[in-house]
Amino acid sequence: MSEKEKVQNEKKYSRRTFMKNSGLTVGGLVLGGAVGSLFGKSESQPAVGHIQKPAAENHNQALMYFTPDQFSVVDAACEAIFPKTETGPGAKELLVAYYVDHQLAGSFGLNTKEYMSGPFHLNEAVPEQGYQTHLNRQQVFDLGIQALNDEANKRFKAKFPDIKEEEQIEILTDFEADKVKIKGAVSSQFFFALLRKVTLEGVYADPMYGGNKDMAGWKMKNFPGHQGAYATIIDKDKFAKIEPKSLHSQHNH
Repeated sequence: MSEKEKVQNEKKYSRRTFMKNSGLTVGGLVLGGAVGSLFGKSESQPAVGHIQKPAAENHNQALMYFTPDQFSVVDAACEAIFPKTETGPGAKELLVAYYVDHQLAGSFGLNTKEYMSGPFHLNEAVPEQGYQTHLNRQQVFDLGIQALNDEANKRFKAKFPDIKEEEQIEILTDFEADKVKIKGAVSSQFFFALLRKVTLEGVYADPMYGGNKDMAGWKMKNFPGHQGAYATIIDKDKFAKIEPKSLHSQHNH
C-alpha cells in the first residue's frame, strides 16, 4: 500500500469513528443510526428480522396548550361535571381534558373565525347579546382555571384538584350561579358554561380529537359512529346494536 493510500485510509476511519461516536447531524437533526447505512453494518446493529420497532405514541395524550398544573385542574373539573357512574366511564377515563386542551390550541381557542373587535358593553350587556369580552377562549380558560384554584385555596386551603369531590362540586355550582368573581372581563357563569360545553363535546366527539377514548362515550349511547353503510340492517324491524367505528377506522386496510 502506498503512503498516499495509507493517509486516505486513516482519514476515512478517523472520520467514521468520530461520526459513529457523536451522531450524524444533518440540518440540525441528529440521525445517529443513519451512520450505519452510510458506512456499512456495525457490530452493534441488530440482525435482520430482529430490528427493534419504536414504541407507539398516543398523540391524543400530548398537551398542546395547558401546562401540567392547568391540565390537572381541568381534568378534575371535567370529571366533576361528567363523573364515572355505573353506566360508564367519566371524563377522566374518556380523556376529555385532552380534548379541551387540543381545541384550545387551535382556532377555537383563539376565536379566529369570530368577530372579536369592539365595542364591548360589559356592564350594559344582556344575555341575548352573547359574548361580550375581548378575551379569546384561551384567555378565558387561563383566568377560569386560576379562579378555580384561588377559590379552592380560599375555602379549603388546597388547589382545586386536591380537594374533595363534593367541595369541587360546591365551587362549580357557585361558578354556574355566577357567585364567584373572576379577575378580568369574564364572568364565572360564562366560564362554567364554556367548560361544560367542551366537556360534553369531549365525551361524545370522535376519538381523533382527543376525547371519547375507545369510543366509550358512544357505546354508552349505542351510537354507531361513522359506519360505511347500513345495508345489512336497514330492513330489520328491531333495534340493531352496532359496534361503533371512528373516523380512523375508515383507514384501517
